Amino acid sequence: MALLALWFVAALLIGSRAFPSPGEVLAVLIRDAVSGELFFHLGMTLMRVAAAFVLAMAIGSAIGIGLGRNRRADRFFDPWVILFLNVPALVTIVLAYIWFGLNEAAAIGAVAVNKIPNVAITLREGARSIDPGLTEMAKVFRFSRWKMLRHVVMPQLQPYLAAATRSGIALIWKIVLVVELLGRSSGVGFQIHLYFQYFDVAAILAYTLSFVAVMLAVELLVLQPYERAARRWRPGHA
Repeated sequence: MALLALWFVAALLIGSRAFPSPGEVLAVLIRDAVSGELFFHLGMTLMRVAAAFVLAMAIGSAIGIGLGRNRRADRFFDPWVILFLNVPALVTIVLAYIWFGLNEAAAIGAVAVNKIPNVAITLREGARSIDPGLTEMAKVFRFSRWKMLRHVVMPQLQPYLAAATRSGIALIWKIVLVVELLGRSSGVGFQIHLYFQYFDVAAILAYTLSFVAVMLAVELLVLQPYERAARRWRPGHA
């Protein structure tokens, strides 16, 4: 409430179209929500975030666990992981659009490629930290590969998966907005780019705040409970 009050007073004092009041931003939100435009563009952005997230987590986890369990492969592929980790997201997006065209596959793929190295590094550390004693015990009791994965490997990897998930969502939705701004005809990033051309700051803030609110809800209702559950089995966590 204090932030809203400060915003309102600052907008009143500045009196410029470039610094709209909370009421003007709310009016845009209501207008586009009633027309359905807001929910359409939010839905398109969330679809791209979800698709890129699933792709990045699946591929990055497989790579990370493989490298963490195989030292020879880790030594060979480590420079490649570091290379892709440091390639700017903008370069990946532009190249994907040039090579594969302005389509959904290129957009989602570019976002996923930017996140895969982060997931791989996190899960690699998790795979390295797996207790060899538990692994040997499972072999003594002749666990199948599925039982080994389910009862020995995955519980120990859960905190690392939770960390990769949380950081992944935070990074991916920001990159998705850039992808939409550069080459899509829908989504929050596209709308921000459109209203930027009209210098409509109220509309830019309306779409930005609405999407930030959605991602905060995901953080509070999904990611934080999952992270607490993932760490519950460890000593010192209730």
